Amino acid sequence: MDVSAQTSCAPLARASPSRDAPLSARYQAVRARTEALCEPLTPEDMVVQSMPDASPAKWHLAHTTWFFETFLLAPRECGFAPFHSRYGYLFNSYYDTVGPRHARPKRGLLTRPPLDEVRTYRREIDARVLALAEAGLDPDGEAVLELGLHHEQQHQELLLTDVKHAFSENPLRPAYAAPLAAPGRPAPPLAWVEHEGGLLEIGHGGAGFAFDNEGPRHRVWLEPFAIASRAVTCGEYLAFIEDGGYRRPELWLSDGFAAAVANGWGAPLYWQRAGGDRWTVFTLRGQRSLDPAEPVAHVSFYEADAYARWAGARLPSEAEWEVAAHGAVEDGAFADVGRYHPAVAGERRPAQLLGDVWEWTRSAYEPYPGFCPAPGALGEYNGKFMVNQLVLRGGSCATPAGHVRTTYRNFFYPEARWQFSGLRLCREAR
Repeated sequence: MDVSAQTSCAPLARASPSRDAPLSARYQAVRARTEALCEPLTPEDMVVQSMPDASPAKWHLAHTTWFFETFLLAPRECGFAPFHSRYGYLFNSYYDTVGPRHARPKRGLLTRPPLDEVRTYRREIDARVLALAEAGLDPDGEAVLELGLHHEQQHQELLLTDVKHAFSENPLRPAYAAPLAAPGRPAPPLAWVEHEGGLLEIGHGGAGFAFDNEGPRHRVWLEPFAIASRAVTCGEYLAFIEDGGYRRPELWLSDGFAAAVANGWGAPLYWQRAGGDRWTVFTLRGQRSLDPAEPVAHVSFYEADAYARWAGARLPSEAEWEVAAHGAVEDGAFADVGRYHPAVAGERRPAQLLGDVWEWTRSAYEPYPGFCPAPGALGEYNGKFMVNQLVLRGGSCATPAGHVRTTYRNFFYPEARWQFSGLRLCREAR
């Protein structure tokens, strides 16, 4: 069956809640969306862990519930008692302040508790959270509830990318959703958008929610630069492959070339040569022919950096990216449209800064000047990871709409490829 010729996509899950909705309504909407994302999955699908970086869908359901139970209910609910005395050990992710936890690479061994019990856990904690909210939360409680909603949206994205990786390891090549329509229009020509640089401000500093790592707002000095009008496409990346890009050490950082050799990389994750010059790509909607107009995804920082060198350019710094994205709109694909795959860029210049693929920057993930993590366990949310990782910006086709901002800082190790990570070129202004 030629999956590229099937019907067009339709949303599978409820849309993300409005940012202006009451907190309790947003809570119910976010929690319902997570459950909706699991509807296409079998119980067997939901216990699989395909690699140490991924987690089973069942674990995501439980961990996000544990977050509300631990950080919202436990300090505030009168007569608090945990749903289960061992769930804190099973579903804590990385909060050392809270206590010991089950080893991350072994989450796929948690066949118990069964899925039905995890869903009972979610329902009970939901009822208790809503009761607490109805009784009235103090500002600190509202802030924790808000953080928990954004935390769960992060796990909605991880759930999709983790399922995709698990399905790609199955010889049956199962699809999470119905196939996409056949490829359509070409990508717009790549153009360069120039910025004069100077002394500028970046980081979150206004109203509305932001993670602690997005601030404080601070000044940066930028030399004049130009940034590409859209993300790099599959067709452009294929030219790099055909020019021997993976076999040319002069294009690579030393650690990157070592990683490419050690891991046998010869193309982005999920690409497969189908014979001759034809390539296919595995998607959440099944195997399909590679569309040269779509943004390339599932490349590591090392691959993105090597491609940029080959193209006579470089990756932007996160400050350059944020300045270029000032005033950007969500014109890329997000998870809410149910595509679950990057879409061809529109004509806006620059286009798809928000949505479609996370874009690697060349910036190390480190604290902004004046950054101070929150006291207690929630201070572990971001700050303790500020070493040996690189910043990505912009969100992807697996990100809930409205979840990202132009100040949002995602971060991964440079070898990571299972997220929808792509790239946008940058260069000094001419």
